[in-house]
Amino acid sequence: MVTTLYLIRHGETEGADKMRYKGTLDVPLSEEGVRQIEKVSRSIPVSVGLRAVYCSDLSRAMKSAGIIASPHGLKPLVIPGLRERNFGIWEGMSFDEIREKYPREFSLWMESPVEFGPLEGESTLEVKERVIKALNGIISGHNDEHIVIAAHGGPNRIILCHLLGMPLENIFRIEQDYAAINIIEFRDGYPVVKLINGGPIG
Repeated sequence: MVTTLYLIRHGETEGADKMRYKGTLDVPLSEEGVRQIEKVSRSIPVSVGLRAVYCSDLSRAMKSAGIIASPHGLKPLVIPGLRERNFGIWEGMSFDEIREKYPREFSLWMESPVEFGPLEGESTLEVKERVIKALNGIISGHNDEHIVIAAHGGPNRIILCHLLGMPLENIFRIEQDYAAINIIEFRDGYPVVKLINGGPIG
């Protein structure tokens, strides 16, 4: 039996050109983000018999999930455990602002993302605990079916590291562009990653 998971990052958000850590801030999709996810939706043909679409409880993921689910006659199932990392006092700040105000802390986090975390935010291990718990719950409910998870860059990287058996220290070696498509097959429970950071077709 093979369960196929389409792990998707939400589309571009408003203000994406500012390169800010949005984290748990509820930032909506931009018009371009909507177009990106519409392309993702067309990349998953109705013929696959999609059975469920899951998403985090942040609007950018819920909107993306809704666009993907609609052609399949589905409604997104919201799982708060899939939400993006809480970046604490860094939320809403740009990379340059963080480097300027918290140079040591930012450098430590980039060099060792498992040992260090955003100030007053979640550590990578804390995010992994809730995200993998959510993933396991989702996968256990589907046998020989096609499903979607529409989530965020951080949780997606953690899921991919986990399934590939990669150390979390290497989390930033995995890119997740806006509207990225990752495809994982669970063959009798054994994960095989078939695509990482793919682009939508159409």
